[in-house]
Amino acid sequence: MKKNLWIGLALVLVMPALLFTVSCAKKTVSSEPSVKPAPAPAPAPAPAPAPAPSVDYTDLDEETARNLFENEDINFDFDKSVITPFAEEVLKRKAMYMRKHADISVIIEGHCDERGTAEYNLALGDRRAEAAKAFMVYLGIAGSRMTTISYGEERPVDSRSNEEAWSKNRRAHFVIE
Repeated sequence: MKKNLWIGLALVLVMPALLFTVSCAKKTVSSEPSVKPAPAPAPAPAPAPAPAPSVDYTDLDEETARNLFENEDINFDFDKSVITPFAEEVLKRKAMYMRKHADISVIIEGHCDERGTAEYNLALGDRRAEAAKAFMVYLGIAGSRMTTISYGEERPVDSRSNEEAWSKNRRAHFVIE
């Protein structure tokens, strides 16, 4: 009986001591600084298309205003769907036109340049069209008057393969239904 008591006491005292010393090992910290490779330089941003003169659609005759509404695209930076300040100005003019013509609905087409996979460009074109629509809704135009579609890289406005052409092809285009 005494033997079992000593074994039990030894287990109660020795086992916790062993567990504390073995299970709480500290990690060693390296004193050498880690060297991270320098990030690859980002591609140079495309030159923004030359701003068109600011024209108020309401100052024009009806046919000219309609043509300008449909032919004044908004452009995007490479691999982006963020509305630029210049695009905001264009969208504000489009919103004024749509307020004046409450009977029209538009299709907002999202377009991309040829770089990237077809699937990626379709998704990016969709984000661009949706960003333009969201900004128009923010300006007070009913979302039900606008539908979006993405053509990705399938309908370039400029078929050349250079930065100038690519910057023209990264756009949202409005079509009156």
